[in-house]
Amino acid sequence: MTATDTRARYGAVVFDVDSTIAALEGIDWLAERRGEPLATEIRLLTEQAMAGTIPLEAVYARRLALIRPTRRELRELGEAYVAAVQPGARALCAVLLAAGCGLALVSGGLREAILPLAHHVGIDDEDVHAVEIDFDENGEFVGLRGDQPLATQQGKPIVLHALRDELDRPVVMVGDGSTDAAVRGVTDAFIAYTGVVRRAAVVAVADAEAADFKALHALLVGRAS
Repeated sequence: MTATDTRARYGAVVFDVDSTIAALEGIDWLAERRGEPLATEIRLLTEQAMAGTIPLEAVYARRLALIRPTRRELRELGEAYVAAVQPGARALCAVLLAAGCGLALVSGGLREAILPLAHHVGIDDEDVHAVEIDFDENGEFVGLRGDQPLATQQGKPIVLHALRDELDRPVVMVGDGSTDAAVRGVTDAFIAYTGVVRRAAVVAVADAEAADFKALHALLVGRAS
């Protein structure tokens, strides 16, 4: 099937980043640079937040304060995201764009680190919505940059509601965690991506499940009539 005889099933596809487009959790990757036992503590907090057993806002600022990532480390994380891109992700984005589908990344990850991955898969900077942090003149961590809704459990519904006039309908969200599933009712559909981690509670509320980008392609792309 070529780009000329395909159609996108949705007007816009919104992807999560961590454990969806890329097979890593950025905050856990940063924590590993601090050694154990901090890395273990951060991984546990991340998994609890993604599973929905604790709200994201209860752990987000705490994790950053413990790790205190530098600007240089965010550049390195950006390279790691590109290296960890899921097989088929770049090709699927190209097919969707060629079919006239809008693409966006909406993530609780750190925007500065995510931008290289967005460039890699063909998504423009203005369509990348993620958490921004401030650094001092030496590139050392200062803190969250003002109000950051994507650092909260309901951040993705808030951001997608704000984007409702910019995204062509119908809109589908693709992600792996409870913060992605929270968009149900704001988007027209939610697909649980389970190619990196499968969370039963997330799959249970999804409209469909995709275990890899081949399966995701079948859910997002059809043959033109």
